[in-house]
Amino acid sequence: MLGLFGATGSGPASAVSDDSLSQLAARSGRYFGAAVRIEDILAEADLRGTVLRECVSLTPEFALKWDAVERSPEAFRFGPIDDLLSFAVQQGLRMRGHTLLWHGSVPDWAQAQLRSQRSWTLVQRYMEAVLSRYRGTIGQWDVVNEPIETGYRMDGLRGSVFLEAFGPDYVVRALHEARRLAPGAELMINEFALEADSKVESDRRYHFLKLLERLKRAGAPLDGVGLQAHLDLSKGPVRAVVYAPFLQDIAGLGLFIAITELDVKEYDYAQPVDRRDRDVADATARYLDIALAQPAVRGVSTWGMSDRHSWLRVTLEDLARHQGSWKDGSTPGFNRGLPFNSSMRRKPMYHAIANALQHAAARRG
Repeated sequence: MLGLFGATGSGPASAVSDDSLSQLAARSGRYFGAAVRIEDILAEADLRGTVLRECVSLTPEFALKWDAVERSPEAFRFGPIDDLLSFAVQQGLRMRGHTLLWHGSVPDWAQAQLRSQRSWTLVQRYMEAVLSRYRGTIGQWDVVNEPIETGYRMDGLRGSVFLEAFGPDYVVRALHEARRLAPGAELMINEFALEADSKVESDRRYHFLKLLERLKRAGAPLDGVGLQAHLDLSKGPVRAVVYAPFLQDIAGLGLFIAITELDVKEYDYAQPVDRRDRDVADATARYLDIALAQPAVRGVSTWGMSDRHSWLRVTLEDLARHQGSWKDGSTPGFNRGLPFNSSMRRKPMYHAIANALQHAAARRG
């Protein structure tokens, strides 16, 4: 298995060295990475240079999801992933496998078959096609993505097509399948909305921990957990008294933790850009101070590097709510929740990440 796949007091205003984010992360035994698209890497020299400077780990944003790989039965499309993996290998970077089973990326034809036939063979065939192709080259996999949904079932599992077809044991089955097909890889479950101090996310934390406990009791080959960390300013600050015990509970199960999709969703778009950027940086610093105090946290990946590539977009509803005039150099349509702006210049969020990594508690072992 891959070793790396395998703080206190930091704030965005603090001084940091000129080392890259990956160099700063390595000092405490961690890694830094980002989600990317190969078409952007190949087309944009500034993005490519930034990724090569700052990252040691890459995550494919979309290209390794089922509906991107197999849009029609057995017509596999591996080209984009092969290209991204080739780039990573040539540059000495790792690549995370994201993701095998996610309710949001099941092709229509596969959903229909799963609901009508309820045959595990379809899942098995897909997982075998992917995992056998990248065995030994992708060392870490998000086997199941976002299995939790509160308010649907007593066990907190999402009412996905996988649950409908195979029942609650589908997570265990998927992990065993992945271990059989990729015996040397680290296997993970990846989940979102676990950090906020709210009743909804408190329930999500509870059910997520219960799922992990059930998997451990069942002997499922689960190595680690991915915490997406799509921070949302409308939910208020992450609180150590709430989040730190949750991280400790995960670590207590013998699982490592990776921050897999860090970004920040803004709320008050009418504020001047410098205020917006400061709010994003403050939220990032607060979150990472809590997360990186836990030695079980192995690394941090952002969901993109530049605001121009963010999956978050300012909506007409946002405009109407805040009556933003888009002065002070802001760009309509862009959420400012990633470490580089749309011109690939470092923002306060970048310095918040750097400072948090620089002051992170060292990992044990």
